[in-house]
Amino acid sequence: MFMTTRFCAIAASFFLLISCKKESDENLKESPKNENLTSHVNPFIGTGGHGHTYPGVSRPFGMVQLSPDNGQNGWDWCSGYHYSDSLVAGFSHLHLSGTGIGDLADILFMPVNKKIDLTKAVEEQKDIPYLSKYTHDNETAKPGYYQLFLEDYDVNVELTSTLRTGYHQYTFGEGEKQSVIIDLGFAINWDTPTETSLTIEDENTITGYRHSTGWAKNQKVFFVAKFSKPIVNSEFYTEAKLSEATQVEGKKTSAQLYFYKEDKNLQVAVALSSVSLENAKENLDSDANFNFEEIKTESNEVWNSALSDIVVESKTDSLKEIFYTALYHASLSPVTFSDKNGEFRLQNDSISSAEGTTYSTLSLWDTFRAENPLLTFTNPDKVADIINSMLAYYDESGALPVWTLYGNETNTMTGYHSVPVIVEAFTKGIKGFDAERAYEAVKTTMMQDQRSLKELKEFGYVPYNLGNESVTKTLEYGYNDWCVAQMAKALNKQEDYKYFSKRAESYKKLFDPETGFMRGKSSEGKWHTPFDPKHSQHRVNTDYTEGNAWQHSWFVLHDAEGLIQLHGGAEPFSEKLEQLFNESSEITGEHISNDISGLIGQYAHGNEPSHHIAYLFNKAGKPWKTQEYVHEILETQYSTNPDGLSGNEDAGQMSAWYVFSSMGLYPFNPASATYEIGTPVFDKSTINLKGGNQFLITAKNLSPENFYIQSAKLNGKEFNKTTLSHKQILAGGTLEFGMGSEPNKNWGTAKK
Repeated sequence: MFMTTRFCAIAASFFLLISCKKESDENLKESPKNENLTSHVNPFIGTGGHGHTYPGVSRPFGMVQLSPDNGQNGWDWCSGYHYSDSLVAGFSHLHLSGTGIGDLADILFMPVNKKIDLTKAVEEQKDIPYLSKYTHDNETAKPGYYQLFLEDYDVNVELTSTLRTGYHQYTFGEGEKQSVIIDLGFAINWDTPTETSLTIEDENTITGYRHSTGWAKNQKVFFVAKFSKPIVNSEFYTEAKLSEATQVEGKKTSAQLYFYKEDKNLQVAVALSSVSLENAKENLDSDANFNFEEIKTESNEVWNSALSDIVVESKTDSLKEIFYTALYHASLSPVTFSDKNGEFRLQNDSISSAEGTTYSTLSLWDTFRAENPLLTFTNPDKVADIINSMLAYYDESGALPVWTLYGNETNTMTGYHSVPVIVEAFTKGIKGFDAERAYEAVKTTMMQDQRSLKELKEFGYVPYNLGNESVTKTLEYGYNDWCVAQMAKALNKQEDYKYFSKRAESYKKLFDPETGFMRGKSSEGKWHTPFDPKHSQHRVNTDYTEGNAWQHSWFVLHDAEGLIQLHGGAEPFSEKLEQLFNESSEITGEHISNDISGLIGQYAHGNEPSHHIAYLFNKAGKPWKTQEYVHEILETQYSTNPDGLSGNEDAGQMSAWYVFSSMGLYPFNPASATYEIGTPVFDKSTINLKGGNQFLITAKNLSPENFYIQSAKLNGKEFNKTTLSHKQILAGGTLEFGMGSEPNKNWGTAKK
C-alpha cells in the first residue's frame, strides 16, 4: 500500500510537465492550406467484415499501437477488435493492422470504478471479470485520437500517443472510486504469456514485462507506466491468487491500482521496449507530459503532415474519405521497433543496435506489391531503414526475412519478398544502405536449400510431391530470381545475372497449354491430377497459396510478354483473362481459405495474388480493359463502411492498392521502377515529392461514367503509353488525362 499527499501528485506532474521535452516526429511539414486532411480519415473502415484493422491510435509507423480489445478469440478479431462487438476488455499497447493471424495485445490497461475479482478463471470473453458494455454512439476514432465510454463503470476513456509512448486519459463519474486494472495474463488468439512481472517503483510509477509465445515465438515486451496521481492502494495477483507483495512474477500476473478521487481525471503514460526496463524508461522520459490535449493536437498535426504527401481533389467526399483512410492505414506499418538509443532485440535474444530506425511487422508477401512501392514516394528515408532492418535480421539468421513480427521470423507465406523490396529501392536509386552487402544477402538467401529452394535448384521448379504450395512457390521464386538478376547486372556480376535470369524462367515449366493454367507437376514431370482450377484448400495438400489456379496462374510480373506467348498471343491471352472476371465465383475444395474474398468472377481482390491482374490487359494491348476492370474494383471493393475493405488490410497493402489505383497508377512490377496506367477517380492528384518537386495527375471530363482514357499528355506533350517510369515521376511535372464514356482503342496501344 502507498499513502501520500495530493501535493506530491501535483508536484510530480508539474515536474514532468516543465522538465520533459516531447520527442519530435520526423518530416513534420506544412499541410495544405485551410484543409485538415485528418478530417477525411475514418479509422472504423476495415474494422468490420474481414478487414481486421484496429480503430485505436498510433503515430505514423509508431512503436505503440494503443487500441481497444474486445477480449474475443476468433479470426475476425486478429487486431483485437471487431465492429460487430459491444463488449470491451481493455486497452493494450501493441496491435496488428489487417493481418490474417492474430498476436500482440500486450500490456492491457482497464479503468474501473469498483473492486474487481481477479481470481476468477477466464476461459472465454464472458469470463473476463472487468468486461464492460459500450456502444458505437459513444465511440470516436480519428488519427491520433480514440474515445470510448465504458457503460459498466461510468468511465470515459480517451487515448492518444507519440512515437513510442501511449497516453490514456480517464474521466470518472463524480465522487466515484478511481481504479485501474493491469492484466499481463490477458491474451488473444495465438498469443500465450510465458513469464510476466509487475512492480511498483514509486508512488506514480509501475513497471513490468511480458514475455509470450505465439505467432512471434519469442516476444519480450518491457514497459513503464507513469500516472498523473499517486497510487494510494494496490492489490497484486499471481496465477489469479492474491499476493501480499507489490512486486510479483509468474506466467500470469495482474494488479488493481487505486487513486485519489477528488479530481475526476486520471492520466497515464506508457512506454515500451523490446530490450529492457531501462530502455522503456528512456523511451518514456521525454514523452511523459500529462497535457493530454497538447499531445492529441500534436498527433493530429503529425498525421495531417503525413497525409499531405498526396493531395487529391474531388467533388465526392466519400472518395476522399476512402483515399485518406487508405493512406492512413498504409502509414501504420511497418512499425518502429528500435528504442531511442537504437537498440532492439533479435529472436535469438541478442541485442543489436542501429544508427537509423529499425522496423518490424514486415508483412512482405503482401506489402512488396504496393505498400513498399508507395513508401518510395512518401517515405524514401524509411525505405533505407527498412532495408537495413532486413539486413540486421539476415545477419542474425543467415537469410532475409519472410514475415517479421516483433523481431521474430514467422516464416509465414511463400517466397522471399524482401528481395524485390531491396532491388526496387536499389533500382530507384534510394541511398542509405550498402548495395554490395544487400546483394550478398539477396543472393545468399536465394541460393540456400530451405523453403523448397533445394528442389527448385534441382528440378527447375518445385515438384508438388516434394513441397506444398508448389505452384505458388515456383512462380514467386521466379520473380525473386529475376530481381536478383537485375541487381547482379547493375553491379556487373555477369555470371550471377545469367544464372538467375535462367532460373527466372521456371514459370514456363508449370504452364499447361491444354488447360491454360499453371499446374502442379511431380518430380517425374507428370501433372497433378485430378485438376479443377476452382479447387482451393487452405495451405494443406494444395498447389496454391490461399487461392486456386484461376487466381495464381497470372503471377509472372517480370515477363508478362512471355506469359502472353505461352497462351498463344495477345488475343487468346486476353480472352482467358476476360474469362477470369466473368467465370462463376464458385470455389471448390475442403478447408477453403477465408482469404478468397472480394470476388469478381474468379478474381479475388480480398487477397494479394490478384492485385496486379487487371493491369495485364495493358500488356496485351487492351488498356481500355484495364481501365474497365480497375474502375469496377475501385467501385465495388472499397467503401466508407466498417466492412469497406473486401479482405484483410494486410499491413497496408489493400489500402496502398487503392492509393495508387485511384490516382491512375500501379506498380505492376515494383523492381522494374515503372508504373502501369489504369484509370483515375480524382479530378486532380498531387504527389508532393521529397526535395520539393510535385507530380500532378489531372483528369478532364471525369465522372463515374467517364472512366475511359481518351488522350493523355505528359508535361504538355502527347503521351500514348501505358507505362510511366519512377524517374519521370521524380522529375516532377503533370500527367493530363482526357476522359470519356467509351473506350478509345487507339490510346496506349502503340507497340513498345
